[in-house]
Amino acid sequence: MDFAFDARTEELRAQLLAFMDEYVYPAEAVAEEQRAALASPWDTPAVVEELKAEARRQGLWNLFLPDAEHGAGLTNLQYAPLAEITGRSPQLAPTATNCAAPDTGNMEVLAQFADERQKKQWLEPLLAGEIRSAFAMTEPEVASSDATNITTHIERDGDDYVITGRKWYISGAMNPDCKIFIVMGKTDPDGADIRRQQSMVLVPRDTPGVTVKRAMQVFGYEDHYHGGHAEVIFDHARVPVTNLIGEEGGGFAIAQARLGPGRIHHCMRLIGMAERAIELMCRRAVSRNAFGKALAQQGVVQNWIADARVAVEQLRLLVLKTAWMMDTVGNRGAHTEIQAIKIATPRTVVGILDRAIQLHGAGGVSQDFPLAELYAGARTLMLADGPDEVHQRSLARRELKKYL
Repeated sequence: MDFAFDARTEELRAQLLAFMDEYVYPAEAVAEEQRAALASPWDTPAVVEELKAEARRQGLWNLFLPDAEHGAGLTNLQYAPLAEITGRSPQLAPTATNCAAPDTGNMEVLAQFADERQKKQWLEPLLAGEIRSAFAMTEPEVASSDATNITTHIERDGDDYVITGRKWYISGAMNPDCKIFIVMGKTDPDGADIRRQQSMVLVPRDTPGVTVKRAMQVFGYEDHYHGGHAEVIFDHARVPVTNLIGEEGGGFAIAQARLGPGRIHHCMRLIGMAERAIELMCRRAVSRNAFGKALAQQGVVQNWIADARVAVEQLRLLVLKTAWMMDTVGNRGAHTEIQAIKIATPRTVVGILDRAIQLHGAGGVSQDFPLAELYAGARTLMLADGPDEVHQRSLARRELKKYL
């Protein structure tokens, strides 16, 4: 593996860093002011649309999608340092560059599995940043860490599917621009193969029987910039059979294909969050005095900063190795590495953010610094896309198999 970034990556990094300094960081406070004046907290502040227009003008758009026909045509290894940069401002930068979850995963699903009509109707406006989307899999009544547990029914009725079920923590669903749900449910609940019982269908938001019931909070945050995390009810919602993605029984496989890139994208952005936390720690440490000397001269603070730097460098190398393997041997070949970074990155970044909060005192848990909200987001990623324990179980089995 070559540790040097290639010329295109270096060019895009320089361009993206300048975009962050000139546009994104100054927009953070502006977005908060604008949001306070909106009729609904789920509406998009005007400055976000301005950022999107500027990013698209500069060609900093759809960087996540390796498909050159629809995206930037970057490899995972090329995209990794760019996602890290956007992770420094996770509320604005991913959306500004049209690289925000859950739209990224949904666009990947549509690009890979949708038919031409579905791509025309839903993928194209998503690629253009004209609409948003949501992925409806997690359910409150079952342990959704095992996706075979889902209970939502997708029943065939003539030329239609009828969807009945209750989902929650459906990211992006509170945003009024969210026009389409990718819904995972069971078309063959009694099938012999539990991994062939599920299918995915496209359900427009305005379908009768679809109710976005409420916003779910994450440690008290509603995550407005990502469109929230909603509870959604499907009460005999009816869509044409032509809204099926791929084939009946293919939902579990599509979910696995979707979650692999999503996991590494989250880890890339988490490293950017950790870098911002280190920056804030250092700035705080050199600007505050306690007990007769600067915080930067306190041994415990120095240890926190040193440990954070070591941890981030370790994580970055592991993420880059995983991206390289995904490019060279595919997602299946990089399965162990994907699970390793999914386990290691959120828990390590949570620890770094916790130290940064501690260093900021009361300010660390306040709305005046981004640390508390960054912490909530990082801690959530110990659950999202599969909880740590599921990945540990799978990874341990793979290691033990060598000795059995």
